[in-house]
Amino acid sequence: MPLTPETLTRHELVGLDVEVVAASNPDAIGISGSVVMETTQLLTVERDTRVWHVPKDSATFAFDLDGQTVRVEGERLVDRPARRTANAGDSKWR
Repeated sequence: MPLTPETLTRHELVGLDVEVVAASNPDAIGISGSVVMETTQLLTVERDTRVWHVPKDSATFAFDLDGQTVRVEGERLVDRPARRTANAGDSKWR
């Protein structure tokens, strides 16, 4: 399945450029860089030599897909990456 704005939440996020555009913690707004790691609850974003751990459930992210900005509510990303990207079974992400 190709990576498109519609399928973004079902794909691997590591390597994508992202910016935090809204968050319950005002200090997190504006964090941007590349996703270097993802866990159930966190996205790890790195830019230059800085690394941030941003909770998924309390932020809204803007991902850059080939020049197109795709906004995603972090609550839609909360799950183990392997389960979220699953193509079979009763995945709620299908």
